[in-house]
Amino acid sequence: MKRQRSMKLAAYNNSWYRPGSAIKIALWSIVNAVFFNHSLGFFSSFKCFLLRMFGAKVGKRVVIKPSVHIKYPWFLNIADDVWIGEKVWIDNLAKVIIDNNVCISQGVLLLTGNHDYKKNTFDLIVGTIHLEEGVWLGAKSVVCPGVICKEYSILTVGSVATRSLESFGIYSGIPAEKIRSRDILP
Repeated sequence: MKRQRSMKLAAYNNSWYRPGSAIKIALWSIVNAVFFNHSLGFFSSFKCFLLRMFGAKVGKRVVIKPSVHIKYPWFLNIADDVWIGEKVWIDNLAKVIIDNNVCISQGVLLLTGNHDYKKNTFDLIVGTIHLEEGVWLGAKSVVCPGVICKEYSILTVGSVATRSLESFGIYSGIPAEKIRSRDILP
């Protein structure tokens, strides 16, 4: 098989991807910059209200710390009792579903988009992320497109989940591998 030795980034075309109207995206960009993506501490309840105004589904007792970046809230579902730490980046080009009792520690990246490195046009690829009940994402960890973190799984500090995590599994490394099982004491 002959290898192609060039990228044609000028041929990149993601015109098929339409996340929302230009006005909606522009308005959200302003709201995100003013109320979310900075170090001032607006109340979580107010941030949840703003997310709902832009189409997010947000449950009860959701805590959103300062300096959080959310790409498109209309692709975001957050259940009850969720904590989102400082400097979390939810780059949700596709749906991000966060179930009850999930802890997303500071600096976590939820990445629903990537590029097809096999194509010389570097086409956009998107995939849903689902964080099931009781998941804990350690500080500065990364969850890649299409990953499901099954119930009560843990992704340790600085680890990268490139594939789905088993229920009650503790994962570490780049790429993350299961290192042991999680036991939850009463």
